[in-house]
Amino acid sequence: MNPQQEYVSRAGRWRTEAQRASRRAITIGNWRLVLFVGAAVLAWMAFSRDLLSPWWLFVPLAAFVTLVVYHERLASRERFANRAISYYEHGLARLDDSWAGTGNDGREFLDPDHVYAEDLDLFGKGSLFELMCTARTAAGEYALASWLSQPASMEDAVERQHAVRELTAKLDLREDLAMLGEDVRSGVHAEVLENWGSAAAVHFSTTLRVAALCLAVAAVALFALWMAHVVPLWPFLAIVAINFGLIIALRSRVSAVMEAVETPAHDLRILALVLERLEREAFDAPLLRRLRAELDTEGLPASKQIARLERWIDLLDSADHVAVRVIRPAVLWIEQVVMAIEAWRRRSGPSVGRWLAAVGQLEALSSMAAFAFEHPSFTFPELLSDSDPSFDAAGLKHPLMAAARCVPNDVAIGGRTRLWIVSGSNMSGKSTLLRAIGLNTVLAWAGAPVAASRLALSRLRTGASLRIVDSLQDGKSRFYAEITRIRSIVDLASSDCQVLFLLDEILSGTNSHDRRIGAAAIVRGLLDRGAIGLITTHDLALAGLERDLGDGAINVHFEDHLENGRMEFDYRLHPGVVERSNALELMRAVGLQV
Repeated sequence: MNPQQEYVSRAGRWRTEAQRASRRAITIGNWRLVLFVGAAVLAWMAFSRDLLSPWWLFVPLAAFVTLVVYHERLASRERFANRAISYYEHGLARLDDSWAGTGNDGREFLDPDHVYAEDLDLFGKGSLFELMCTARTAAGEYALASWLSQPASMEDAVERQHAVRELTAKLDLREDLAMLGEDVRSGVHAEVLENWGSAAAVHFSTTLRVAALCLAVAAVALFALWMAHVVPLWPFLAIVAINFGLIIALRSRVSAVMEAVETPAHDLRILALVLERLEREAFDAPLLRRLRAELDTEGLPASKQIARLERWIDLLDSADHVAVRVIRPAVLWIEQVVMAIEAWRRRSGPSVGRWLAAVGQLEALSSMAAFAFEHPSFTFPELLSDSDPSFDAAGLKHPLMAAARCVPNDVAIGGRTRLWIVSGSNMSGKSTLLRAIGLNTVLAWAGAPVAASRLALSRLRTGASLRIVDSLQDGKSRFYAEITRIRSIVDLASSDCQVLFLLDEILSGTNSHDRRIGAAAIVRGLLDRGAIGLITTHDLALAGLERDLGDGAINVHFEDHLENGRMEFDYRLHPGVVERSNALELMRAVGLQV
């Protein structure tokens, strides 16, 4: 399927559906007005003129109620259609490269001390998270953010790849989840649900439940026998008196259960819609089948489990009815319902957290599947196990850039060549290259496709220093912030993992002499710890690191040229050291006399 054509087609169908539902709703509204006027006329004829029986009023009343129900269904259909339209409009915005600032940017997941999140635009406006995330639950957003922030194990990454491949074609499932998910986003408090499900039990013994049931049955039987003049009234009144004693004794526990269940009951009703949709889907990928199995408890689907709870909640809500208030002392209506709700919570409550986690992972996988569907040119990388540090890409692109503006490059680091020294003038593409490498590494080990025609890489932990700024609040200069980040990357390389370091304009906050000595020592230390990576620099003196480090390092560069007073760039990597700088030309281009 062509993503653009498919989204346009589906959005068009849903617009037609929304317009049809809107027109019908207007028609139904007009008929309701007609029925109201007709009912008024019939009432006048029946009560003022006595021309017909008042029973005729039930005809327009029944029709009016029917139209109200139908109108609500039409309104619901229109809301769902508008949600689908919004879903596809956001998808088209991503395809048209006009998505930045329109989605969930995941800013709450941004940790300024993370070794690559801020530098690689993982979160925030125009970030990878904003581009990818279509999750509607907090659990789904958290799962996706976690996967992007930490490389998975080989087993998990491969399982996610299989799952994403299968989900990529399931556009109907993603559409349904998006339509249901708006209610989930606004109406489900995941933390409240999970805490309620796992909270300490409110104790009602089995003996107490059986006794309450027996007392209720006895009260009903004795009342029936009294009505039949078989037994006197006092045995019934004795049972009621015992029941009053139970009501008083259980009052605090009953109140605790009733207060605690109010919000979870509402939230579970909404979540059940999503669960029921997922339960209807058949999956083949092992991870998807395992997550689908997490939605069952004791062989019963989660939506069915919640349906059981809903029946008890409905009975509890009916306790406000006058008739139920009258019979409550005899049958212990509220007490028996509350004990049943608490029994459900003890049995199924601990599974609520598992259901939410499974839905979250399925949503995260669905987000990556939408990303794969919308980028058919992206490929799934080859994940290398038991390999020396390696990153070997052909046609590598920046995944956040529009395909029409993105120039692919080949990058191969590993084996004998473990360091690239990238030189080039301002705006030539050095930082973009580092972010492209870093983001594709993140995508690969999250289980997602990558922006490359081919990529094979080992399990690399990324450490980046690209966007370091000073902090007046913390009293840190840019240079101090940079060397602090580099220290974190060195520490990461000292641990038992493979590290890919990306250092942009390394040590640019100090003089050339100290920069060259410091950069050489830092890079040599990282390489000695088994890391591989790239550094960029404007300082051509740093290009001499290739001689210092031997054949383990190579120089590459980006070129530019002046054309009709404008700087032009080809954004393609070339071997060797850049031979010219555009700094003076840029100064003159903005009117500085240099």
